[in-house]
Amino acid sequence: MPMYQVKPVSGGDMKVDLPTCMYKLPSFHSSHGSSGSPEHALQNGEVDPAVKALEARQDEIMRKLYELKAAVEGLAKTVTTPDADLDLTVSSSLSSSTTFKGTTDLDTLLGKDLGALRDIVINANPAQPPLTLLVLHSLLCQRYRVLSTVHVHSSVTSVPPQLLSCLGPRHADSYARHMFQLGFTLIWKDVPKLQMKFSVQNMCPIEGESNVARFLFKLLAPYPSDPAAATLVDSWLDTAFFQLAEGSAKERAAVLRALNSALGRNPWLSGPEFSLADVACYCCVLQTGSAASAPANVQRWIKSCDNLGHFGPAKRLLQ
Repeated sequence: MPMYQVKPVSGGDMKVDLPTCMYKLPSFHSSHGSSGSPEHALQNGEVDPAVKALEARQDEIMRKLYELKAAVEGLAKTVTTPDADLDLTVSSSLSSSTTFKGTTDLDTLLGKDLGALRDIVINANPAQPPLTLLVLHSLLCQRYRVLSTVHVHSSVTSVPPQLLSCLGPRHADSYARHMFQLGFTLIWKDVPKLQMKFSVQNMCPIEGESNVARFLFKLLAPYPSDPAAATLVDSWLDTAFFQLAEGSAKERAAVLRALNSALGRNPWLSGPEFSLADVACYCCVLQTGSAASAPANVQRWIKSCDNLGHFGPAKRLLQ
């Protein structure tokens, strides 16, 4: 017997419909037609436009993620150095052919490829563009599959557009770093001398455009085995960068006379074959504006260099 007895508040039996799910959503696999059922499924294997848009968005996100991954891998060798402060990625290039005689082995010169792209990192001052390196970069792209990238360091306030695109247009496969044999990273930075780093952990920076040019040229062809021929090439490199590029008007005139005398005996500066000496001297003559007043043999040599087609990047940069 209950202690209290209360009369029912509502009369009769009450039925309550309990929900079978928390939220109800319209089906994504049906569309609302203008007539008939409000949820008319697509027929004949058609795909809903919303699904197509979602797939396209997913593909675009994956492409951007691959590009981001490639950019991070490209900076992996610079994050442990002061050169890690980069803010612009611009270009890359891919090509293959041969120009110089002789063969070179990247594994012998740069070490074995252990899965990471072998990246050559160069710091250059935009006030003194390294024309020689741009020409050598173009020649490297003819020999190897080169991933070329331009960065701007925060120490530089502004860089002309032609310097940002000096290594050519961005390659469509730049996110797939495994497709390339060599990386060429150019950083426009406020440095007193041009610097090059290849292995951040195992080597000191190489300073000076002439020294970096020697290193890059060895990736194209072996240096002359004859000590006299190698000394002649080195002598012309030092003459080009220290007397022609940085010397007085009197020193430049003396260098032009020496060039004229050497080119009267041989078609190229180091003998019968085109060499690094021709690359360096041509770029310095071009950069100092000495071509117009050069002697006859030098003028002929300049035309021969132009006919090779190697100096397009340097000439475009000075236009």
